[in-house]
Amino acid sequence: MYEGDVEAVGTAAGGAVAELHRRLLGLDLDISDAERLEAIRQLAELTNVVSALQFQLISDLDASRRSQDEAAEVPREERRGVAHLVAWARRESPHAGQLAVGVATAVVREMPHTYAAMRAGILSEYRARLLVTETACLSVENRAAVDETVCADREGLEGVGSRRLAGWARQVAYRLDPVSAVRRVAKAESDRYVSLRPAPDCMTYLTALLPVAQGVACLAALRTTAGSAIAAGDGRGAGQVMADTLVMRLTGQESADAVPVGVHLVMPADTFFSRDREPVRIVGHGPIPAALARALVTAAPAVRSWVRRLYADAAGHLVSADSRARFFPAGLAELIRIRDDTCSTPWCDAPIRHLDHVQPWAEGGPTTLENGQGLCERCNHDRQARGWETRSGPPTPASTEIRDPEWVPAA
Repeated sequence: MYEGDVEAVGTAAGGAVAELHRRLLGLDLDISDAERLEAIRQLAELTNVVSALQFQLISDLDASRRSQDEAAEVPREERRGVAHLVAWARRESPHAGQLAVGVATAVVREMPHTYAAMRAGILSEYRARLLVTETACLSVENRAAVDETVCADREGLEGVGSRRLAGWARQVAYRLDPVSAVRRVAKAESDRYVSLRPAPDCMTYLTALLPVAQGVACLAALRTTAGSAIAAGDGRGAGQVMADTLVMRLTGQESADAVPVGVHLVMPADTFFSRDREPVRIVGHGPIPAALARALVTAAPAVRSWVRRLYADAAGHLVSADSRARFFPAGLAELIRIRDDTCSTPWCDAPIRHLDHVQPWAEGGPTTLENGQGLCERCNHDRQARGWETRSGPPTPASTEIRDPEWVPAA
């Protein structure tokens, strides 16, 4: 909550929150170390209490919107819920907002002891989320039984780590409903996937969600290869050998560095062939030093590598292209994906799945780079929800705003 928001709050509950906000910012922090430790502990407990109150508000908001949709006879396929509103309020992605709604409603409506432990400052939002996850496959009655077994004795939660807490809940859940547990395992195996996301220092996290036996086997095979290489005098560390072996086996290359490179580079016109230090953006990853981009492309096999250089103007915007078509032509669509990189919705970093007109085409919106935006599937559907509209400033993802005039206070 920013200062301007604090001044705008007018309700009794909002006024109390505003007063707490002012008092916390006015605390005298010039205290002894012992007092600092005690303040840290109390603030941690207060954070848990605040999370519990947020859960209550989210649950009430969800119930209110459902009731209004029911009264207005909104078709079920058009009901979008409150995940997008909760995400906006918490400054999170829509996916995170959906998770928050699910966890909050489960805790408040089905897990009274977990909720009470949060209100007492004992249980954090993260640990409550673990308990909801571990009981997701259970009936309401069995979930309540796990909740009572694990959280009814608050003193018993002291000193219990998050991993042990989740294991405790899982053990009780297995005992109550072993059939659902087996069914959940089978469902989990069908959800296996591989993903890639940026990491610090121009690295990436390649993550695979696998059945436990397969994951253990993969790690054991990589460790065996690393052990053999080190025993033979390889100068690399075990982690380096494992990473290089993974790349080589997945790509079929003779060495990890020999992987072909296909890169969209967004850069000023003189960066690639000069020693200009202006950072370069790799689409799908983010900014990297210009020198690293030059080295990356130079080291890749020439025959099977390609680089598409996309030149930006002084303001950092790509060159525009126009079309009178309802759908974005392939070239223009690619420019929008490259420009936006991830979903244009504030705080949403999901991959782009849909291209959309900021000003709807049906309302005269042009099919141009400036009026186009890349959205994930969820945000594109949420944009069609009752009462929502999109406003766009300059053609950058951060300038696109989504507001619900009926629910969200004006900026």
